[in-house]
Amino acid sequence: MGAANKVPGVSGGVVAFVAGFYEEFIHSLQKFNLKSFKLLLNARFRSFFQYINAKFLAILILGMVFSYFSVSKLLDYFIQHYELYVWSTFFGMIVGSIYYIGKDFRIRSLRTIVFIGLGIVAGLSISFLKPATENDHLLFVFFCGIISVSGMTLPGLSGSFILILLGNYVLLLVDSVNALYDTIADVVKLDFSFTDNPKRMRLLQVLGSFTAGSLFGLITLSHLLNYVLKYYKKITFSIIIGFITGSLGVVWPWKEKIFKTNELGDVIKDTNGDPILDNYVRFWPSLTDGSTWIAFFFIIVGILIVLSLAWYGKQRKIR
Repeated sequence: MGAANKVPGVSGGVVAFVAGFYEEFIHSLQKFNLKSFKLLLNARFRSFFQYINAKFLAILILGMVFSYFSVSKLLDYFIQHYELYVWSTFFGMIVGSIYYIGKDFRIRSLRTIVFIGLGIVAGLSISFLKPATENDHLLFVFFCGIISVSGMTLPGLSGSFILILLGNYVLLLVDSVNALYDTIADVVKLDFSFTDNPKRMRLLQVLGSFTAGSLFGLITLSHLLNYVLKYYKKITFSIIIGFITGSLGVVWPWKEKIFKTNELGDVIKDTNGDPILDNYVRFWPSLTDGSTWIAFFFIIVGILIVLSLAWYGKQRKIR
C-alpha cells in the first residue's frame, strides 16, 4: 500500500479495497476522536490501543514506512529503466481492480449510472491537468500533506499524482524523504554536522509540515468517509468505480513526457538537475512493435496480481 501511494497514478486505497481491509482501515482511523483522547489523557493505554485498533494500524504503517525506503526505491529503478512495462503493470492492476470492485456491483437505477459517470469525468479531468511549479511554503506543504493521503482513503485517487499536479512530488516524496534517510544515517554515525546545512534543515522542516498535514488529512478524511460509507454506501461505491475507471488515463502506458522549457527552448531543471515535467502526450501503441506485445503481457500480469491479492484476501476471511 505504501509503494502504491508513492507511484503516480496508483492509489493505495485500491490495494486496501481489493485486499478487503479498506473499511476496517477507515473505521480504525475514525476512532481518533474525543473518546480516544480522553482514554489517553487518563493513562488508560490498554483501552486506548484496543479502541483505535492499534495492532492493525501499527502493522499497516510499519509496512508502508518500510516500503518507502525499500520497495519504492526498487520501483524508482524500474520506472527509470523499464517505464513502459511498469506503467503497463499498473494499468493492468487498475483494470483488475475495476473488475474486482464492480463484479458484485449491481446497477439498478439511473442515479447509480450518473454517479459512476461523474466519477469517470472527475478521474479523466485530473488525468489531463497540467502540473504546477514547486512550492516549499510550509502552509502549502501542509495542504499537500492533506491531499497526498487522499490516495489512501479514496480508492482510485492517486495522492502522488495530485502532488505532481501541485508541483511538489519531487520535493516531498523524493528530496525530503532522501534528506530524512541521510539524516538518520548521520545520526547513527553520531555525525550532527547536518545541523549546519540549511538545505537539509529546510527539507526536514518541509517533511515535518508534510507529515503533520498527512496525519491531519488521514483523521479528518476518515471521519468524513466513515459517514458517507454508513449513509451513502451505494453512491460512494458508484463514484469510486467511476473514479478508478477515469484514472486509467493517468497510467496509460503509451505516453511521451513533455518537459518545461524557457523562452530560449532550453529544458528547465529542478534543484537536483532533473528536467521538470510539464505534461504527457498519449498515443496508441504500434502493433508491429515488439515492446507493445511485451507491454500487453505486463498488463495481464498486473490484472493477475490484483486478482491474486483479492483471492488471498478472500481465503484469509474464510480462515
